[in-house]
Amino acid sequence: MAEPSPPSPPSSDFPAHVPMMSTEYAERVRAWHESAYAQARAEAGSLSGPGQTFDYLGRTLVVPPQVQPITGVSHLLGEAVLAEVRDTDRVLDMGTGSGVNAILAASRSTRVVAVDINPYAVEAATRNAERNGVADRIEVRHSDVFSAVDGVFDLIVFDPPFRWFAPRDELEAASTDENYRAMTTFFRAAGRHLAPGGRMLVFFGSSGDLAYLRHLVDETGFTATEIAHQSLLKEGWQVAYSTFRVVRRDGRVGWSS
Repeated sequence: MAEPSPPSPPSSDFPAHVPMMSTEYAERVRAWHESAYAQARAEAGSLSGPGQTFDYLGRTLVVPPQVQPITGVSHLLGEAVLAEVRDTDRVLDMGTGSGVNAILAASRSTRVVAVDINPYAVEAATRNAERNGVADRIEVRHSDVFSAVDGVFDLIVFDPPFRWFAPRDELEAASTDENYRAMTTFFRAAGRHLAPGGRMLVFFGSSGDLAYLRHLVDETGFTATEIAHQSLLKEGWQVAYSTFRVVRRDGRVGWSS
């Protein structure tokens, strides 16, 4: 099979992101990111190599070196997906990567759409769906946020890149979203793709601009409740990871615990 073509870079004229945190903390985020990216690049191996194989929540996934691997905190979202999906749900996995959360959703639902801007991820998700016996339940598409998405969904799963920097390659694009173009676009369009009574599961961490995520949730008329949380010590500083259940506000404040 022919190797995927690299994606065209998104438009760079999106407004520059001004971090909603102290300058000192923003510098720590950038330093931590450089270290984490170097480690991820080393673990991923050669770009021409086979990638990594993960046994995760009862599934086997092969992740090529250009795609985000399974991490020690991935289960915070994966377990939430397994608990949340109903057999009648139409599910969208936004930024599917290796296809992991689409595959988990497909253990419950027969109607799952998985999208990613990275063509290597689209290929990996397609192969992993076949590997795990759910290819007939998942439609994998190449899409820049909602550009190739139609209709509405009962559940949208979103694991956005945490940092606002410009990515240097496809692997880094899984953790960096220049000026938060994709995340901002997602929240401003999500309501048009969410069925009445629909829910979203969003994964994020304090190694990104969590205050900006909160701002987007409030700005776009949603409310978020933390349903899973884990704190880790990373290079001498505390990093928190959370899964949020996000629904239309319906008169409530934007965030609850």
